[in-house]
Amino acid sequence: MTTAFASANSQNVAAPAGADGQKSTLTVWEIDPGHAQVEFAVRHLMIATVRGRFSDVAGTILFDQERPERSSVRVTIGSASVDTRNDGRDEHLRSADFLDAANYPVLTFESTKVTPRGRGSALITGDLTIRGTTRQATLDAEFHGIVNDPWGDTKASFSATTTVNRKDYGLTWNLALESGGVLVGDDVKITIEFQAVKQAAGTEGEAR
Repeated sequence: MTTAFASANSQNVAAPAGADGQKSTLTVWEIDPGHAQVEFAVRHLMIATVRGRFSDVAGTILFDQERPERSSVRVTIGSASVDTRNDGRDEHLRSADFLDAANYPVLTFESTKVTPRGRGSALITGDLTIRGTTRQATLDAEFHGIVNDPWGDTKASFSATTTVNRKDYGLTWNLALESGGVLVGDDVKITIEFQAVKQAAGTEGEAR
């Protein structure tokens, strides 16, 4: 089984012919927000890990199973949707100390290169924008297959992981501990899992 991932607006696009003149086999897929998880983990107090997630996730994939390197993805995440199961901490994460959700309401990732690695995996390099700062990031991605669901939609499943340094995006707030070290770690581990709905030309998929 081969893989593919691609760039996107939330609308269908025509699949152009390749440089060799052959017709592209790109298909358009919309992320199903009801089956999308973007989770993160960061060290806390030097000895523990705090985990959280974003619930507001949208995006589009242009997917070419025959030529994965032609694929791409664009994802947007609502920064105010951060949830660590602690209201006070979540408000702090939304504040200007961290995500500054009032001024930067979305986080985005837009791929610039897909490098297939076989067996349904690929490295996806792209521009990750957090709090108005854009840096290159690489996702270790997996394609898990395509099925038809009971409601007549065709769905694909994907997952990806990466680690970023929050300070690269201007999230520098911290507190020193009396015992040494700091309150919040710099490295943020990100885990992404979602289903995507295949789009028919001129229509939008209904998430179920």
